[in-house]
Amino acid sequence: MAKGRRFLIAGNWKMNGLKKDGRALAKSVAKSLKKAKGKKQPFDLLVCPPYTLLGSVAKEIKDTGVKLGAQDCHVAEKGAHTGDISPYMLKDVGCQYVIVGHSERRTDHREGDAVVKAKAEAVLEADMIAIVCIGETLVQREAGRAMAVNRRQLKGSLPTGATAKNTVVAYEPVWAIGTGLTASPEQAQEVHAVIRAELVKAVGEDEGNGIRILYGGSMNPKNAKELLGQPDIDGGLIGGAALNADDFAAVAAGCK
Repeated sequence: MAKGRRFLIAGNWKMNGLKKDGRALAKSVAKSLKKAKGKKQPFDLLVCPPYTLLGSVAKEIKDTGVKLGAQDCHVAEKGAHTGDISPYMLKDVGCQYVIVGHSERRTDHREGDAVVKAKAEAVLEADMIAIVCIGETLVQREAGRAMAVNRRQLKGSLPTGATAKNTVVAYEPVWAIGTGLTASPEQAQEVHAVIRAELVKAVGEDEGNGIRILYGGSMNPKNAKELLGQPDIDGGLIGGAALNADDFAAVAAGCK
């Protein structure tokens, strides 16, 4: 990791957890951070529970240093959008980050780059931090299109006004999410280096080198240290391992 970029370990709980489970998990994550803080660990911890748990999780992590994020948002501040949640509603409940463009949103809800960019810009407008997800499928990788796909998605999804303070990029090799497969540290770094170069082109050297790039393809306690040791991997967008506080803490322990 380059000097000046702080690791971000972000837990995406996806569609998991009832109130009792969510509160217990949040309390355990906060406890693990309290222990780590005494060792001056160079990371931030973020949890992104489902909408139904945001309020109760916010209470459990208040004043603990654990940050709160949401898994998606609508582009509008308010209006006739049944079933949707606006960035301002998320901020009102205590969110500081919002994930946009997750591969499951892109696939299940047919969200393209233009939609992802609009959502990211809405997050920035609400004075929160956007985590913009990009990544290729197995078919695209095997066809030799991984770099081209990531360049295209980044160019189309990066919000206008992106800076190191308001934007995070998450590289998710879709073929490594929930499949048991994981990109090797070398494979992940290769893509992260391309993303870094594209960010520098898009927003300038200072901001481009300052924006954090997370790896989001099945990072877990066994592979975290090696992945996080790569120069352009600035943290992880964690799925399964984020649902267990000990595993989540073990991933964070890989930050050096």
